[in-house]
Amino acid sequence: MRILVLNGSPKGEKSTTLQTILYLQALHPEHEFTILHVGQRIKQYASEFTPVREALTAAEMVIFCYPVYTFIAPYPVHRLIELIKTDGTDLSGKFATQITTSKHFYDVTAHRYIEDNCHDLGMKVIRGLSADMDDLLKEKGQKEARMFFEQLMFSCEHRCFEAAPIRPAKREKQTYQCQIQNTDDKSKDKDVVILTNHDVSDENMKNMISDFRAALPYSSRVVNIREFPFAGGCLGCLSCAVSGKCVYKDGFDDFLRNEIQTADAFVYAFTIANHYTHSSFKCFDDRQFCNGHRTVTSGTPAAYLTSGDYSYETNLQMIVNARCEVGGNYLCGVATDEHDSLNETADGIRKLAGSLAFAIENHMERPMNFYGVGGTKIFRDLIYLMQGMMKADHKFYKEHGIYDFPQKQKKTIIMMKLVGFMLSRPAIAKKMKGQMADYMVAPYKKVQREYWLN
Repeated sequence: MRILVLNGSPKGEKSTTLQTILYLQALHPEHEFTILHVGQRIKQYASEFTPVREALTAAEMVIFCYPVYTFIAPYPVHRLIELIKTDGTDLSGKFATQITTSKHFYDVTAHRYIEDNCHDLGMKVIRGLSADMDDLLKEKGQKEARMFFEQLMFSCEHRCFEAAPIRPAKREKQTYQCQIQNTDDKSKDKDVVILTNHDVSDENMKNMISDFRAALPYSSRVVNIREFPFAGGCLGCLSCAVSGKCVYKDGFDDFLRNEIQTADAFVYAFTIANHYTHSSFKCFDDRQFCNGHRTVTSGTPAAYLTSGDYSYETNLQMIVNARCEVGGNYLCGVATDEHDSLNETADGIRKLAGSLAFAIENHMERPMNFYGVGGTKIFRDLIYLMQGMMKADHKFYKEHGIYDFPQKQKKTIIMMKLVGFMLSRPAIAKKMKGQMADYMVAPYKKVQREYWLN
């Protein structure tokens, strides 16, 4: 089989993820592997797409190979998908799968992003391999890689691919006109930054931002990241792990810390494209790694303005929610222009502005859900193991009590052992039968009594 590997890692031949491909290539000389280092050469391919087009046309199977960066694929992969769709390369009927490496931090959303776009292209999607970064160094990981490839070939032979999701017909997009009267009576006590990537032709997003600013009781400023002179996407070089400084000299790390992260609230405003948004936003996402794994904006509320069929994009919804949960940002909501009437859209924008103002004024917080707890624990364990290299992260985690390992909760462990010992005695267990719930709620009743007494 003619297999095209699209290596999305910016490290090219030195990519950790690529080593799994090379391992499988050595095991299966009967297949023809072609590797394009799109992660390293994305600017080149954006100028001259012919090599990619010819390789895609010749391939029977396409394997997207990449490290997971901030919930999804790295910026070059997003840019590549834009180029493929713009070029109109016919990939219908070809098999598609993916191989990723990560610490399993939202690898599910990354895989879903690739699958959704491959379905758009009419490809036959087969479930990919999501490996830990060091899996290939272990016998178990090598076995799993071999089994993945065997299953892949079986699926191709027997045509066992995932059915394309049934998507509602795209609704005709209405042109949104400004509906909210702007006033100059804005409080300057708070700084609200609106991050967007819309181009000059995107009237809907431009007008949604204008209405949001009009409805917001605070003054706000708009930062269009398409205008920032990015030297490139994150290289994954980890040079910032110790110093906190990016190897690029384009000034983004200073811009991020001085112009963005100082704000009292963030509003992310974008038009949905290719199941996320324009690749410029992904470049911005990835380059924020100069902060490492430090949640430096925890406690800052966030809101989203989206143009497009947001309600159909379940993977994007998960990313929006998870990003706020892991970052400790209070999500005030999402306003969209997918409504049947302009008044509904304006009402949603007005309510979102009110919710954001309420969150700012009252310093709103909520407990983390699974998205936040699970993601934080993955990073907690990772940074603890790599503390010798990721010194800035380690210091931050210690200072903010993120190292909440269960073995530290000695009092609870001893108490649970005592309860277990008591329940293992038939006489005591019989006496306590039916009273366990009372024992469990007793501390909560005490809190309520104290509240009423006060």
